[in-house]
Amino acid sequence: VQLQASGGGSVQAGGSLRLSCAVSKRTFSNAAMGWFRQAPGKEREFVAAINWNGGITSYADSVKGRFTISRDNARNTVYLQMNSLKPEDSAVYYCARSRSSMIREGTVAPRNYDYWGQGTLVTVSS
Repeated sequence: VQLQASGGGSVQAGGSLRLSCAVSKRTFSNAAMGWFRQAPGKEREFVAAINWNGGITSYADSVKGRFTISRDNARNTVYLQMNSLKPEDSAVYYCARSRSSMIREGTVAPRNYDYWGQGTLVTVSS
């Protein structure tokens, strides 16, 4: 299973970016998917997750109301629409495939994801 994240870049505060994550195998449609981010010197942190059919989503408090996760199972792709970006959103963003099809209490923990993309850098300037 390979995950290819794209869509990162540099943007000013208040701007928007849309990240995409293409997954190589059909097992994508059976798995929940998540986005994490890691800023320099910080631990990887949960951003958002979506269950196998897109019906349930979960967000970190820091991005609620600004970020939207979605998926297209026909295209084996998960998206992260990021609006009203802040400098503190600057990080490398990673997509990951969950070991589960559902959103659970453990969804926020990186250990519950078995495959990871290479990361895409988002830089937000003030």
